[in-house]
Amino acid sequence: MFTPTVIGQKYRHFGALLLVAVLAPHPAFATLGEPETSVASDAAEFKASVKSMEQANYRVHQIQLPSGTVLREFAAPDGIVFAVAWNGPSMPDLRQTLGAYFNAFAAAAKAPHGGHHMLQVQQDQFVMQSSGHMRAFTGRAYLPQALPAGVAPDELH
Repeated sequence: MFTPTVIGQKYRHFGALLLVAVLAPHPAFATLGEPETSVASDAAEFKASVKSMEQANYRVHQIQLPSGTVLREFAAPDGIVFAVAWNGPSMPDLRQTLGAYFNAFAAAAKAPHGGHHMLQVQQDQFVMQSSGHMRAFTGRAYLPQALPAGVAPDELH
């Protein structure tokens, strides 16, 4: 039987585990808030498969990483990546994927937070939710001010 202290210690390390998983080397792809132009060349370099789909107000590039993780990048009509989402057995390279917003994520991961397997960053210009455990990670990050007209955050998964 676990005591509250043992459970608290176990989950306190989730942020550290998440940060280690993120800082480990992974392939690089387009970056949140930046142009989508590098998706195809990055995918070829890292032998990842890409499927692109057109939606009414944006494009989705679904990238199957060799690890089995699926990374989806959402690009506005102007070609800027306004959101990313992932799910799979490993975290994508969030330093590359989040770009300039990585520091907000890193600060949140280091700070005490109540969610045992969940991390959330809620700022005016950047929102991120990430959850999971070993071999089962999921998350999304988006720029609220860059969402195309008519696109709701709930669509970004």
